[in-house]
Amino acid sequence: MCYGIIFFMKTIPDFCYEIAHGGNVAGLDEVGRGPICGPVVAAAVIFPKYDIEIPIVIRDSKQMTPNMRDMAYDWIVNNTIWAIGECSPHEIDELNILWASMRAMERAVANLPQRPDFCLVDGNRVPKNLNGVAIVKGDAKSLSIAAASIVAKVSRDRYMAKLGILFPQYGWDKNAGYPTPQHLNAIKNYGINEHYRRSFGPVKEILENETAYD
Repeated sequence: MCYGIIFFMKTIPDFCYEIAHGGNVAGLDEVGRGPICGPVVAAAVIFPKYDIEIPIVIRDSKQMTPNMRDMAYDWIVNNTIWAIGECSPHEIDELNILWASMRAMERAVANLPQRPDFCLVDGNRVPKNLNGVAIVKGDAKSLSIAAASIVAKVSRDRYMAKLGILFPQYGWDKNAGYPTPQHLNAIKNYGINEHYRRSFGPVKEILENETAYD
């Protein structure tokens, strides 16, 4: 009954999936598949108990404002068991973005201070070394996955903003590495560096053009 309600009606995540599976359940999500630079970052979040009052909004990070995400992030990291994992641009080029995302999730779980009994993974695939289930649009259904989406998003955005201080010409503090028109124009003017994903279309095209003119 619970699953039917979640699939057809629910738009606000809860602990239905966590309670159904029992034990220590970690929610997993990743962010950063679309950018042309920077790492892909995954987060794993375990709520120590489910009968708690949560004073802030926790939902799919894409449905939250930056201020809402920051408030939720602060509460999550102080009230749950959590960790992040990432894959570098070089690893993304070696593995492709799908498998790099899977590896980042595995690293997030490995970085947890305690191993979960089961994982709830946002999407349609479970990393091969994890015991769990994939839930399409899981960040809209599971509070643990929604919390992981927030931790991953805020962690990556803050990393890109700090990196952007070293490379202000690319506007990473605003675009987080996504291929906005301004960002694409910047890489045409300033070229690429070690933080770019060389296998991604816009970057690959620039490299091919440079080779053609050599």
